[in-house]
Amino acid sequence: MRPLFRAYLFILLILPLAGHSQKQEVPLTRILFVFDGSQSMYGRWESGNKIDIAKELMIRMLDSLQSLQSEDFQLALRIYGHQKPVPPQDCNDTKLEVAFGFNNFVRIKRELRAIIPKGTTPIAHSLERAATDFPPCNNCRNIIILITDGVESCDGDPCAVSLALQKKGIVLKPFVIGIGLDENFRNTFECVGNYFDAADEKTFKNVLGIVISQALDNTTAQVNLLDINDRPTETDVPFTLYDHVSGKQKYNFVHTLNYRGLPDTLILDPLLTYDLVVHTIPPVKEDSIVVTAGKHTQIGASTPQGTLELKMSGRTSSQTRMQAIIRRHGKKNTLNVQDVESGQKYLVGKYDVEILTLPRMIVEGVWINQSKTTTLTIPIPGVASIQGTASGYGSIFKVMENGELEWVIDLSPTISRQSYTLQPGQYQVIFRPKNAQQTFYSTSQTFTIGSGSTTIVKLN
Repeated sequence: MRPLFRAYLFILLILPLAGHSQKQEVPLTRILFVFDGSQSMYGRWESGNKIDIAKELMIRMLDSLQSLQSEDFQLALRIYGHQKPVPPQDCNDTKLEVAFGFNNFVRIKRELRAIIPKGTTPIAHSLERAATDFPPCNNCRNIIILITDGVESCDGDPCAVSLALQKKGIVLKPFVIGIGLDENFRNTFECVGNYFDAADEKTFKNVLGIVISQALDNTTAQVNLLDINDRPTETDVPFTLYDHVSGKQKYNFVHTLNYRGLPDTLILDPLLTYDLVVHTIPPVKEDSIVVTAGKHTQIGASTPQGTLELKMSGRTSSQTRMQAIIRRHGKKNTLNVQDVESGQKYLVGKYDVEILTLPRMIVEGVWINQSKTTTLTIPIPGVASIQGTASGYGSIFKVMENGELEWVIDLSPTISRQSYTLQPGQYQVIFRPKNAQQTFYSTSQTFTIGSGSTTIVKLN
């Protein structure tokens, strides 16, 4: 059984990473064992005392890990309830006996053999202290494996502590192995982490192997970006996978289809629950995605897209760069500011386009259809050259069909000659020289702007 276990771990560690080392940097996995050394571990359990059986099986597991000689993981050992006898109860009885390091198996085994159960069960406090056991690291998976035969006895809240550690991104969801615990205690530990009930020696041995395998394992997944017909044809879009609990970024990719037209296979950490954000316009979000260890997981997101193209008829390179604000139809939030003479993908749906010309052009209810290009053509503007003998105050207005004036822009009060790029149409300028102190001296003049032409407007 032992050689098979060793070979199984080797496959779990090495094979999932084959062919992906250049695409995804392999994080360092750091496993902290939080081991119960409280007085209750002297209790009988099938062939012997719980403490002796747990020590023996832990040491066998460490022997198997030691034979891997891998630099992809480190181990550490924290023990609680092993320093102060009860009574009295010492709820601070927890200690990091072996700090993280490579190839520290011999030290961990030596500390395990030396445990003499004495004290109480400060699980919450041990988890709190465990937060400081992990040195700073930019690319690490921090995992706690709690091995206990009893529940919290110091009025702490292990569930709250575990959740806080996960929200802060200090550790992934812990593993909890209950040694000979009553089935009624399952709910007590399921909120702490992934709970495994070791009701007997054989189960404990198997569970220990499963937990170590899951802690060291990565698994495969693919993200399917679905079109309007729920086919995974959309691609070339950035997406981010966040840790659902902590909200921290875990993976950033640009979606790719392989040579067979299928989404690329990703290597993901199965211990996390993910939130997916596909950076389409607008973005698409999928929450609480569970990846199953050892099983290829397909993650779907509905992202049907089409293209909006903004063009200017006869635009020349000498003209001012123009942009447009894109909004969902009937909404105020700006989704994007798109350059005229460009194309941009958007989710299928209806949009409002505000083109930042003078005056503004607003086109409502523009449909974007699956895999189609919708083109909006903007008339080429003209130029109004305002020429006066002195600077002053005034504004340019658009003359509407009913004769009403719609404000376009204020004139600069500091210069007498100024130019404005305007959309074709009829306009009126109202002006008063700065040195004229009476309203009587105000003037107005109507003029017409044609596409691609310059109109000179003289203010007397």
